[in-house]
Amino acid sequence: MKRILVVAALALAATTLPAVPALASPALAGGTVKCQFTPTPENPAARPVTVPKARVKAHGKVEVTIRTNYGRIDLLLDRDNAPCAVQNLVHLAKADFYDDSQCFRLTNSARLGVLQCGDIYRAEEGGPGYKFPDEVTGKETYPRGTIAMGNQGPGTNGSEWFIVHSVANISPVYTVLGHVTRGIEVLDRIVAAGITPDGATDGAPKRPVRIHDVRLGRGC
Repeated sequence: MKRILVVAALALAATTLPAVPALASPALAGGTVKCQFTPTPENPAARPVTVPKARVKAHGKVEVTIRTNYGRIDLLLDRDNAPCAVQNLVHLAKADFYDDSQCFRLTNSARLGVLQCGDIYRAEEGGPGYKFPDEVTGKETYPRGTIAMGNQGPGTNGSEWFIVHSVANISPVYTVLGHVTRGIEVLDRIVAAGITPDGATDGAPKRPVRIHDVRLGRGC
């Protein structure tokens, strides 16, 4: 999630960007949509992974489990809301892209409280070697437990995502993937451990957050 997100109560909230229309084409025959996954040779893949196929399922829910050193977090992703973003996460999980990775950024202020994951090298560095547009309407909200795509500006989605552990009063420009169904207390433990440096509201988790693996359940 771009650092513009967190500067005045974390720059994210301070920046107002225009809403970007949903990227997916209208539903095609067979309940699919066509997505626009574009290779980024200037930012090659941090781990071996192919570019996803353009045609993806347009409907249904996907169960995902993230196993971390703090515990297990279960998610329910919604293809109807963001078919391309959901398929992207499914694609990366199947490729073991997130396995043995780290969540490099934690924010905890009155306006923004999120855990950012999905980058391989460090915060906002180490993506999948491609990008895809946003799937937003401009009416998105981000209550506690929301999982959404992070990015470095409009249309730059890749492997990065964030989970809201408290609140996120931010512009509606981040594609919503779904929500936490189990393990919200895991996020609470991560927050309670603190942020580096002491007293910061945005930085690395004091006790590193490691993703052991991302497992797919029904609907993938």
